[in-house]
Amino acid sequence: MKMVAMPTLRYLNGYPADTLAQVQRMLDEGRVGDWLTRRYPQAHGVRTDKVLYDYVQDLKAAYLRSTEPLSKVAFDSKLHVVKNALGTHTTVSRVQGNKLKSKREIRVASLFKDTPEPFLKMIVVHELAHLREREHDKAFYQLCTHMEPSYHQLEFEVRIYLTHLEATGERLWAAAADCAP
Repeated sequence: MKMVAMPTLRYLNGYPADTLAQVQRMLDEGRVGDWLTRRYPQAHGVRTDKVLYDYVQDLKAAYLRSTEPLSKVAFDSKLHVVKNALGTHTTVSRVQGNKLKSKREIRVASLFKDTPEPFLKMIVVHELAHLREREHDKAFYQLCTHMEPSYHQLEFEVRIYLTHLEATGERLWAAAADCAP
């Protein structure tokens, strides 16, 4: 008899035991994918770095006008694998003459090309919040929920999707996104 390894719930560390048990039950019964696709039937249309830049700039203009401008926003295919991160925000500083110039960048894991728009928005909101708040503290999460009131629920559902991906390898919205114009 071949033993099948139980998927770990590493993306859900810190959640209550009853929540973890419910997610584990859904995983065991193979219902996570159906549950997610019923909640979010289609992927977003943000397919290129330029469209992602415009998407991020629109959110930034709505909530964070006074923060430094962004010089680059891009999908990054190496992010999830290399840094175990879903998005990053960086400040690149260099000396130009006798001045120090800095540029701000946001990178989003390319995994989010094939997800519903609320999942992409949750990652973008998280990275934008770092423009104002460096640490993951109370002020940071208040800013996240100001920009996206469902931030915590979306973060939980993204974590469930990552757990589903780890357990099955099935990208739920990839086929639909490939067919989009």
